Amino acid sequence: MLLTFAKIALTIPVAYALAYPFLNPTVDAGMFRELKMVGPIAGIAITAAFLVAVFLYCRDLQRTLVLVRPDSRTASPRSVWLMFLLPYNFVEDFFIIANVAKSLRREAQHNQALQSFKGFGSVSGFGWCSAQIVSLIPHEVGSLAGVLALLAWVIHWRFIRNANRLLSESLQANPAFERDCAKARSPSI
Repeated sequence: MLLTFAKIALTIPVAYALAYPFLNPTVDAGMFRELKMVGPIAGIAITAAFLVAVFLYCRDLQRTLVLVRPDSRTASPRSVWLMFLLPYNFVEDFFIIANVAKSLRREAQHNQALQSFKGFGSVSGFGWCSAQIVSLIPHEVGSLAGVLALLAWVIHWRFIRNANRLLSESLQANPAFERDCAKARSPSI
């Protein structure tokens, strides 16, 4: 309960930062300025492409949590979809990344395929989460942070896809483990 309250309390300044360009239209800064510079059609296309990419990223994160043993999981695979809950997602993203990293660390204790992983994507994961918060600052600082957030996000996404590949390969090599994961994928998750 205290954690939920803290997340909501931290979401309030994020919500203000997101609303700032609307509250102060004369500032002409932030993401909306950049979208306005490319025009409405390109802005809509960029926004749609970004949302599709977030959907695909969430699907990969969910797959990661499904592929790890149920006893290694620190969160429900469905929890990753909270990334679409604006503005709460700016805070929740840190917890999603932490849960995926912790689940991978716990899985690595039993799964040789993950033994060579270092950091379990924490640096790039927390990097994009932090940079996306800083990207809410208007002007050049926010723009630079937005670019850094996208780069760290792509790096983290690549890490997750690699982890999923290794986990899938280990499932194919271990039929008993595959049965356990099949049970975990059932609708009761």
